[in-house]
Amino acid sequence: MSHDRSPQIRLAADIGGTFTDIAAFDEQSGELIFGKSLSTPQALVGGIADSINKTDLSLSDVDLFLHGSTIAINTVLERKGAKAALLTTEGFRDIYEIGRINRPDSYDLYFRKHQPLIERALRFEISERVTAAGEVLKPLIDDEVLAIAGRLEALGVEAVAILFMHSYRRPDHEIRAKQLIEEAYPDLFVTASHELAREYREFERTSTVATNAYVGPKVREYIGGIDGFLEDADFKGTFLVVQSTGGLFEPERAKRECVRMLESGPVSGVIGSQALCQAIGMENAIAFDMGGTTAKAGVVYDGVALTTGSALIGPYAEGLPVQVPMIDVFEVGTGGGSIARVAAGGAVRVGPQSAGAVPGPVCYGRGGTSPTVTDANLLLGRLAVDRFLGGELKLDKKAAELALQEKIAAPVGLSVTEAAEGILRIANASMSNAVRGVTTERGLMGVGFGMVAYGGAGPLHATSLARELGIERVIIPPAPGHFSAFGMLFADVRYDFVQSWFCPLGRMTFDDLEARYAAMEVEGHALVRDVRVKTNDVVVTRSADMRYIGQEHAVTVALPGHVFAAGDQEAIKAHFDRTHEIRYGFGAPEEQAEIVSLRTSVAGVLAKPPLAKIERGASEPTSDARIEHRSVYFAEAGGFTDCPVFRRDGLQAGNRIDGPALVEEHASTTVVLTGDRGEVDDFGNLVIEVRGQIS
Repeated sequence: MSHDRSPQIRLAADIGGTFTDIAAFDEQSGELIFGKSLSTPQALVGGIADSINKTDLSLSDVDLFLHGSTIAINTVLERKGAKAALLTTEGFRDIYEIGRINRPDSYDLYFRKHQPLIERALRFEISERVTAAGEVLKPLIDDEVLAIAGRLEALGVEAVAILFMHSYRRPDHEIRAKQLIEEAYPDLFVTASHELAREYREFERTSTVATNAYVGPKVREYIGGIDGFLEDADFKGTFLVVQSTGGLFEPERAKRECVRMLESGPVSGVIGSQALCQAIGMENAIAFDMGGTTAKAGVVYDGVALTTGSALIGPYAEGLPVQVPMIDVFEVGTGGGSIARVAAGGAVRVGPQSAGAVPGPVCYGRGGTSPTVTDANLLLGRLAVDRFLGGELKLDKKAAELALQEKIAAPVGLSVTEAAEGILRIANASMSNAVRGVTTERGLMGVGFGMVAYGGAGPLHATSLARELGIERVIIPPAPGHFSAFGMLFADVRYDFVQSWFCPLGRMTFDDLEARYAAMEVEGHALVRDVRVKTNDVVVTRSADMRYIGQEHAVTVALPGHVFAAGDQEAIKAHFDRTHEIRYGFGAPEEQAEIVSLRTSVAGVLAKPPLAKIERGASEPTSDARIEHRSVYFAEAGGFTDCPVFRRDGLQAGNRIDGPALVEEHASTTVVLTGDRGEVDDFGNLVIEVRGQIS
C-alpha cells in the first residue's frame, strides 16, 4: 500500500436535505470549483453525480474524495433504523430504559421520557461480570452467547449491540462475544461498546452502542453504495469520510463505527469557519449554517472549533446520549424549506417539518403546496425570480403568494406581506435558540463574537439574527451556499481516543500520565500511516476530563504540550479552574481536583487550500457590480423600500455597501439591513458591521 501520493485534485461532497453541494480544489492550478443540485432522496448518490456534471470535473481525475453525510443522524431522528438487539451483563437489562431520569422542567405536564432504539423484548442478559477494577468476577460462557445469538436470527434481528459492565477497563468478554456471533452469523451487524467508548457511565455507553447497531446496517449499505458509485465512475483515488470531530477516516472504519459520523455533514462548516477565522485573525466566532432543512450553530473559541465528548441526539430530556467525541453543534429544524402552518389555537408555527428537495417550496414549482421560509423571502423581495441558483431554477412568485394567502394569511387575518414577515420572525427566533445552545448554555457570551454565516439561506437571515443576539459583526464567506463542502477541504485525517482513569491530581505522576497517553497515541499513529494519503505532519492534541473532588460531572480541559515538557502539575490545575469558570461562571483554585478520563487525538495534517486574495478597488462598487434596484420589504424601514442589488462576483476588496441592500451570487443572497454597512475584505469575505437595532 502506497502512502506517498499527494492529492492533486481534492473533491468534497455534502448531501443536505434540499441541496447536494460539491467543492473541489486543484492543487496544481489553485482553482476552486463548486457545483450544486437538488438532492435526490431516493438515491442520494444521484445528487453527487448531478452536481459533478455541472462542472468540468471527472471523478477519474480526482485523487481524494471526501464525503460528509447526515444519513446516520437522520436514521435516528426518523426512527428508520435496523431491528437491533442488545446483549448486556446479567442484572442490567433495563439500564437503557431507566436512563438518568432527567427532568429539566419539574412542572412540564407534557414531559416524555427518552424512547430506546431497542425494545425491551430484544434486550438479553449474559451471565458474565467484570469489576470496576478490571478483574473477572464471573467468566463469559461461550455456549450461552451462541444460544442467545441463535434466538436473534429467528427473531429477524439485523444488528447486535454488546455492552458488558466495565468493559472500558477490560474488554475481553466483549471481544469474545463479538467473535462468536460474527463467526456463527456473518450477516449480522455486530458492534461492541469498547470499540466506541472506553469511558465509564453505563447508560451513556449502552445508548452509544445501541445507536451504532441501530444505524449500522443502513450506513454500511450507504457507504457501500458510494464505493460502488466511485468504482463505476473510474475513481482511482482515496475515499475518506468526515467524522463528527471534523476529521477524516477510512470508509471501512466508518462502516463499523457509524456513530462517529452522526454530525458528519454539519461539522464541516465549522471546520471551514475555523480556517476562515485563522486567515482573518478573528479568535472567537459563531459558525451559523442555515440550509434548506435545518439551521446549525457551532463555536470557534480562541481560534479552535469547540468539541464535546458526548451529545444528546434529539431534544433535551427525550434525547439519546452518544458518548463519542464530536464538534459541539446545536441544531434546530428551521431551514429555507421549513413549512409554515397554523396550529391549533391560531398560532403560526415554522418547522420542523420541511418540504425538502421533493416537492420543495411552493415557488420551486415542483409540486409543493405548503408555504415555506423560502416562499416568504421571495414574497418580501429578498430573492430574485429569475436568478435563483444562477437562473437554473425560475421561481413561481404567484404560486407562493396564493399558498401563503390560503394557508397562513387568511386564517390568521393578516395580509400576505405581514404573514411573510411573521414567518421570518418566527424562524429567526427559533434559530437564535441554536446559537444560544452553543454559547450562553456553554458559559460563553455571544456578544463580542463575530458570526460566520453560510448555507444557502444563512446570509438571508444572518444580520437579523445578529441584531437579536447582540452580535456586531457578520462575515459572509465567498460561495456561502457551498461552504460546508468547502470546509471539508480543510479537514485532516484524525483518530480520537479516550480512556477513563480516576486519579486525584495530587497523586498523579507525569511518568504514569505520559505512559497512558502514549499507549493510545501509538495506535493513532499506526492508523494515520495506514491511510493512503500523504500527510505533511502528524499533530497530537491532548486533553483531560476533570472535576473538583466531590463533584459528579466533569469538564474537558485542553492540555498544551508545554505542560508535559515542564511537568507542571499546577498548570494543569490552573487550566481546569479557568475552563470550569468559563463553563459554570466560577472556579475554585483552593479546592482539590481529580482526573476522570484522558483524551487524545492524532491527526495527519493534509495540505490546505490557500484562501486567495481578490483585486482591490475603491470604496464605491463599480457599475459592473450593480444589477438593479427592486422593491424589498424591511420592517425597520417601515415597509417596501427601493433597494440596490449587487452582483457578488463583481465586488472588489475595499468596496462598501450601505444597507438596505442585497448581494446576490449563484447559490445565496445576502441581506444588508437598513443602518448596517458591509465591506469586502482582501479574501472576498463580505464583512457586515451590524449597527441597527432589532425592530
